[in-house]
Amino acid sequence: MALVLDTGPLLAALDQADPDHEPCKLLIGETTEDLVVPALVLAELDYWCHERLGAATWLTFLEDLLAGAYRLESPTINDLERCEELQRQYDDQSIGVVDTSILALVERLCEDKLATLDHRHFTVMRPKHLDSLTLLP
Repeated sequence: MALVLDTGPLLAALDQADPDHEPCKLLIGETTEDLVVPALVLAELDYWCHERLGAATWLTFLEDLLAGAYRLESPTINDLERCEELQRQYDDQSIGVVDTSILALVERLCEDKLATLDHRHFTVMRPKHLDSLTLLP
């Protein structure tokens, strides 16, 4: 089993000033499951760390990733095909490739939960393998 991480909980766990810092830090710090970072989330996290927290915070996270604290998952061709399908299906919601790639990964891993603060998109999109995801924290 794995816990797939969206950008929001990772950023909140890194940012002590974020209102969601404590629950996100606890969720990430206390889980016994593999912590999975989708590759497109990694790019988004890099951007937001540099914008809000500085390069040192990003580099600390990257060191943790390289040391094995997180498992990096790149989208497959099948995942990207699913992204296209989801973006067409939900074109009225302006859901981007990062979020659709997260859902495609959750589906590929057959997970029933997702660490995200983005309830707006992830309560709308429906995974193929179940009715809805449990959104954490």
